[in-house]
Amino acid sequence: MVGSLNKPDWIRVRAPGGEEWKNVAEVLSRHGLHTVCDEAHCPNKGECWNLSTATFMILGDVCTRHCRFCAVATSKAGRPVRDMESIELAQAVNELALSYVVLTSVDRDDLPDRGSSHFARCIKTIKEYNPDCKVEALIPDYFGDELLIIIDADPETIAHNIETVRSMQGKIRDSRASFDKSLRTLAEVKDARPEILTKSSLLLGLGEDEIEILAAMDELRSVKVDILVLGQYLQPSKAHIPVQEYINPDTFIRLKNIAMEKGFGSVVSSPLARTSYHARAAFEGT
Repeated sequence: MVGSLNKPDWIRVRAPGGEEWKNVAEVLSRHGLHTVCDEAHCPNKGECWNLSTATFMILGDVCTRHCRFCAVATSKAGRPVRDMESIELAQAVNELALSYVVLTSVDRDDLPDRGSSHFARCIKTIKEYNPDCKVEALIPDYFGDELLIIIDADPETIAHNIETVRSMQGKIRDSRASFDKSLRTLAEVKDARPEILTKSSLLLGLGEDEIEILAAMDELRSVKVDILVLGQYLQPSKAHIPVQEYINPDTFIRLKNIAMEKGFGSVVSSPLARTSYHARAAFEGT
């Protein structure tokens, strides 16, 4: 982390290592696949890859939005969409013997359907090649037909992140995103297919207060979100918004208990938690 605050002892990130990590890296490289683990500098890469799990990032590795908390590269237009990406994904899932897969993507505002049809094709192809595999789709703020095509691909979980509390939206997210747009995406999933689990995530330590965190929880529950993830924001570089506070692990435990009391079916809450961290356990815990 680059910034004025010193890292506390509880922020410890293990470097990737071990044979399983090497196997995941080799499979991803051979199929030309990207992961959010790499592109977003996820602190859990070593742990997850050693468990033969990875969150695949589709539609390229360049995002058309510029959020001040995110390490993914940005541009006005993303890279050309790879027609064979869905096949490569399905083959990689098979080779890694994955039974639960998380798919995410960069934002592709430069595409007519913002990449939703390609996203849906990736879900369907993974399930076709791996019929026992469950898929979690961590999607952009799709609405209407863009969202329906994702729902019709039958993922078990659809995740979309509000990222932060209402007051911080304009400070950290691209101007094309908003708290209300994110709530709409999550609400439309439940309206269309109530049995699909929905999930959202908050990064803490950006300058929010606890009253705002609890209010965000209430708004997520108002649209029937099932799974909540709470994690510590870590500044990727000097160009990104700085950390305002490191939240004590005991606070994460207390917030988890409050969230469970508010009705979330499953809550993942710890300093290094991210949306896809322990995703299968969160799914099974609902």
